Amino acid sequence: MIPPVRRLTAVCLLGAVLTACGTAEAPRAARPGPAGPPTAQSPTAQSPSARPPSPEPSTAVSRPPTLAPGPAGQAPVFAHAPRTRDKAVALTFDADMTADQGARAAAGERFDNPELITALRALKVPATVFMTGRWAEEYPLQARAIGRDPLFEVANHSYSHYAFTDDCYGLPTVARSAMRADVERAYAAFRAAGVPDAMPYFRFPGGCYDGRALRAVSGTGVTAVQWDVVSGDAFATDADAVARQVLEGVKPGSVVVMHCTRSAAPVTERAVRAIVPELRRRGYRFAKVSELIGAADGRR
Repeated sequence: MIPPVRRLTAVCLLGAVLTACGTAEAPRAARPGPAGPPTAQSPTAQSPSARPPSPEPSTAVSRPPTLAPGPAGQAPVFAHAPRTRDKAVALTFDADMTADQGARAAAGERFDNPELITALRALKVPATVFMTGRWAEEYPLQARAIGRDPLFEVANHSYSHYAFTDDCYGLPTVARSAMRADVERAYAAFRAAGVPDAMPYFRFPGGCYDGRALRAVSGTGVTAVQWDVVSGDAFATDADAVARQVLEGVKPGSVVVMHCTRSAAPVTERAVRAIVPELRRRGYRFAKVSELIGAADGRR
């Protein structure tokens, strides 16, 4: 979780907080099917003035934009888009659940926030959800609903939510030899839950990384995604204070880190309902992380 201070390296606090988001599944836009083979016609069956049929539109699915690899074989790191006149901002929500916290869920503790997801849908705000694989296993129907809603995109927040560096807000640590496997295991959990197109973006647990961690995950082809605006919603009790912190920090191309959990970030939904109309009044529009990365890489 993010402490309520402006630090660009914090996502989680003491590894004890679980955040998640989900709601009932929304309809998913149908993908166009592949064009069938052309039908042969007899030369006498076609009028001399008949025109050949227009070509079918391409059904090739473009790959999500990523940044070029960093130096020395490291995964690239993205924190915000270029500061241009296009006043786009990405709201991102971390769905954290560590590998050893299943007992709390089994005891009935809930870590989703359907009211927040409902608010984003009602406000028509696209968003990127950074989900742990362990959370997707615990709440597969909710993971599937988010992943199949075209308003949202699911990205990788590790499988275990263990830290990829030492001394990261008290989180347990992933062995260096297991870092890549942890990322890949999360993608496998997404597929098992029915999330068909998880994005090639990875947010380090706690926002903690170093050169070794970037090299360890580079083989998965991900772009590491950080942020430039800390919402301060974790453990907050004042929605207005969270909204003020976001509104004061947002610039064109910003990435805002927030959370969706009923227990540890109880005012996030109310803060979002204040943030969204005010940013729109200021001329901002909302975008997914994929769009901002595309802009940073010169791909719109």
